[in-house]
Amino acid sequence: MAAALTLLPNTAQAAQSYPDPQPITGQQIIHDPTVIALKSGGYVAYSTGGIIGARTSKNRVQWDDAGNAFATPPSWWYDYNSTADPWAPDLSYRDGRYWLYYAVSSWGTNHSAIGVATSPTGLPGTWTDQGKAFTSETTDTWNAIDPAVIQADGRLWMAFGSYWTGIRLIELNPTTGKAIPGATVAQLATRPDAPYAVEGAYIVHHGSYYYLFASYDACCQGVNSTYKIRVGRSTSITGPYADSTGKPMLAGGGDLLLATHGRYIGPGGESIFQDKGKDVLAYHYYDGEDSGTPKLGLNTLSWTNTGWPKAF
Repeated sequence: MAAALTLLPNTAQAAQSYPDPQPITGQQIIHDPTVIALKSGGYVAYSTGGIIGARTSKNRVQWDDAGNAFATPPSWWYDYNSTADPWAPDLSYRDGRYWLYYAVSSWGTNHSAIGVATSPTGLPGTWTDQGKAFTSETTDTWNAIDPAVIQADGRLWMAFGSYWTGIRLIELNPTTGKAIPGATVAQLATRPDAPYAVEGAYIVHHGSYYYLFASYDACCQGVNSTYKIRVGRSTSITGPYADSTGKPMLAGGGDLLLATHGRYIGPGGESIFQDKGKDVLAYHYYDGEDSGTPKLGLNTLSWTNTGWPKAF
C-alpha cells in the first residue's frame, strides 16, 4: 500500500478529494440529467435518451422510469437529426409554467437547434412543444446545443455551446422563451486549442456572483470517458468568468469540482436544482463496476467562506 501511494500520489489524493454521489435506488440509468423539485411534490428528471427520457421520484432516493417527455417527436426535429434524437434537456419553472429546453443535432456538426416546450405540471406527457428557441448553422462559430436557462437582473438568458469555441450566452424573450432576434452572442468559456472540449454549461447565482459550471474533456466513452466538472465565477451574467486563481475561463480556467474517483468515472452533463433550501448537483457518471453504464449522480453543494462551491 505504501508503495502504491508513493507511485500514485495524485491518484490517491484525487480519490480522497471527491465525494461519492448519494445512494439511490430504482432506475439509475441516465445521461445529461436535469432535475427539479415539483410544486406538486416529488421530483422529475429528464435526460438524453428516448424522446427526452423521464424519471420520477417521491423522495429523491427511489427513482422510477416514467417514459418520455413526448409521445412522438415534433416533426421539425428530423431537420437536425435523422432519428429525431434530442440531447441534454434543461428544466426550469417560471411564470406559472415549467419550461423544457433541449437540443437536436448530430455528431460532428453545428447544424443544430435548441427547442423549447411548456407544461402546467412538469410531468411527462403534459408538454406542448413551442418550436425552435435558437439555431446554429455550419457558418456559425458556435453550436446550439446543451441549453441552460437562468433569470438574471430581470432578464432571461440561455447558456449553450460545445465543441465550436466553447460556451456561449444569449438573451431570451421572457414571454416566448426564445432568443431575441439580433441579440449579441457572448462567449463565456473556451479552451486554448481545438477541439476546445468544454460544454454542458449551467449557471447559478449565489451571493454576489454568477457561477458557471461546465463539463471539460470527453464524454460518452463509457469507462474511457474523461469528463470532469469545473467552475468559475463573475459579478456579471455576461462575464468575464474566472477561477479562484484568477485564470479566465476564456483561457481554459476553472476550478475542479468533481472528477473521476473509484467506480465513478467521467462525471459531467451537470445541472443544479434547489431542494429544501439547498443547492443539489445532478450529473451522470459512468459506472466502472457496471461496464461503464451512465448513471445518475446527486450531491449537495455547500459554499465555502470565500464563496466557492464544494460537493459533498
